[in-house]
Parts: sequence; C-alpha cells; structure tokens
Amino acid sequence: MAEALTIDRGQTAVLIMDYQNDIVGSVAASYPHLLDRAAEVLRGARRAGVPVIYVVVRFRPGHPEVSARNKLFSAMKASGRLAEGTPGAAIHDQVTPQAGEVVVTKRRVGAFSTTDMETVLRAHNVTNLVLLGIATSGVVLSTVRWAADADYSITVLEDCCADADEEVHRVLTQKVFPRQTTVVQSQEFLRALGA
Repeated sequence: MAEALTIDRGQTAVLIMDYQNDIVGSVAASYPHLLDRAAEVLRGARRAGVPVIYVVVRFRPGHPEVSARNKLFSAMKASGRLAEGTPGAAIHDQVTPQAGEVVVTKRRVGAFSTTDMETVLRAHNVTNLVLLGIATSGVVLSTVRWAADADYSITVLEDCCADADEEVHRVLTQKVFPRQTTVVQSQEFLRALGA
C-alpha cells in the first residue's frame, strides 16, 4: 500500500505553468476538466496558505530571444505566438492570478531556465514543489529535471498536466517522473492539504 501524501505547508509552493490561452487551447479537447481541476487546486492551496506561483512563456515583440537554431520556438516566432501583451499569451481566465501572486516569465521551456525562479523560491523558504502544467513533455519535464537536480522535493499533479500526445503524457507520469517525484491526482493533494 502506498504511503499517504503529506505536505509541509510552510515549505511548499504550487507552480502552475503555461496555463496560457494559446497553450490551454491546444489541449482542451483532450482534457475537458483540466481547468476545473487546476482552479480547485489553486483554491485549496490559497486556503491552506501555500503560495501559488505562475510560470508563463512570453516573448518580446518580434521574438528577439528566439534563435533560428531553436526548433520549437522558431515556429512560434514565425507565427507570432506567445508575444507579450497578446491574448494568446495571457493566463487563462479560469486560473487567473490573485493580487500579490508572483508571475515568473520565461523565454525557454523550463520554469528555471532564463528566470528568477530560484530567487523567488528562496525568498519563500520553499523546498517542496507541487507542479501542474502544459505540456507534460515540455515545461513539466524540464522543470522536474532541473528541480530534482537542485534537490527540491517534487509532487506532480498528473490530472492537472496535459500534453498534445496522450501516450507521452502517460509514459512520463507513470514511468519517468516517479523516479524523481511523487505523482498523484489533484484530489490526493487537496486531501493532504486538508483543503
């Protein structure tokens, strides 16, 4: 029998990653209740006094951060997607930040690369991360790898992550992530919070 999840509220933060209009729209049909579950997690974390930190990927006008050698982001540059100030780059209304919540902007895939995430986490004395994000094979995978190497304790909320390739999502959450993280459903996390 698996051990019950425990959460140290004083050293935990919830990272909601890339829940932006364009990105949510790319997976919404395959994950119809994703936003509802994410919103419930955010409400529970806030009630429990656990900081919620938003991570978004955005580019300056003209995407000057994107090299022609960057296969993934070159396509975004060509289409103008995820430019600062555009509706597609905005955080989805159903999971919008509350006043005072930190929004970390990145220019690459992972939550730590090109950001001040480490500084924000140290300021909050955070050693435990709870991750939800889109895509499982993008921001979640990159963040898990970096955070594990930095010795954070990590919990991935499987039903609050999504990927355009459902088989990749399954393999990551069932076979890859458990080597470095605890993978649970959102309701188990909320029960552990007492929310």
